[in-house]
Amino acid sequence: MQTHSLAQKPVMVLKVGGALLQSDIAMEELMQAAATMMAGGQPLIMVHGGGCLVDEQLQVNGMVSEKLEGLRVTPAEHMPIVVGALAGTSNKKLQAAAIKAGITSLGMSLGDAGMMTATVKTPQLGLVGEVTPKDASYMEFVLSKGWLPIVSSIAISEQGEMLNVNADQAATALAKLVSGSLVLLSDVSGVLDDKGELIQSLNRAEVEALTKTGVIAKGMKVKVEAALDVAESMGQAVQIASWNQAQQLIALCQGETVGTQIQP
Repeated sequence: MQTHSLAQKPVMVLKVGGALLQSDIAMEELMQAAATMMAGGQPLIMVHGGGCLVDEQLQVNGMVSEKLEGLRVTPAEHMPIVVGALAGTSNKKLQAAAIKAGITSLGMSLGDAGMMTATVKTPQLGLVGEVTPKDASYMEFVLSKGWLPIVSSIAISEQGEMLNVNADQAATALAKLVSGSLVLLSDVSGVLDDKGELIQSLNRAEVEALTKTGVIAKGMKVKVEAALDVAESMGQAVQIASWNQAQQLIALCQGETVGTQIQP
């Protein structure tokens, strides 16, 4: 059952990219925009990756990371480092920025309070997880208090395995959990065409054509597929935009479009 405060405005799920965590100024601006949105009655969930930090930590520990179709291959020996970088350092850096912006926040992961069911995606990726929404009651409680949940993309399977979930896919599952809108933020302004120009709007057929020609590839391919999943299952457009223009988020709250809209 949703609380009254949640019924007023649909929850907005903001996914922030790992590169954001390399810039204190960008984090500060994003949290100031988030504080403005929350003060205006917009419930927010923030979900994050932390790829740059994971790469850094693996390197320090003499480990090499590989990607398969935009997803990080995560062997068991990498997992303690991945968990530390994502659920630990990245999560707390964002929480610190939230507190500095006057936001009451809660650091959490996909493994908390039975929110998600998590399974291993495919053995060749190692401990990479796939999550489906399960129980929204904890998240609804947190949002009803007016707090900002900051969610790392670490999940835990029913067998007790810690799993590394792609953050775009984690954001998709969270948007479904709370029937919210989804905004995927990264260090590019949206989906770019072969000339580097922003594409305003895309549907499945256009995405498939651009993927075939290699214009949409690797990390952006994962991002666009996650966006399509939410757009189609919930019947609403998903935004892919940049955290470099944090003020755009406030415009988004007022019904304007920013970045690339992925259409159902």
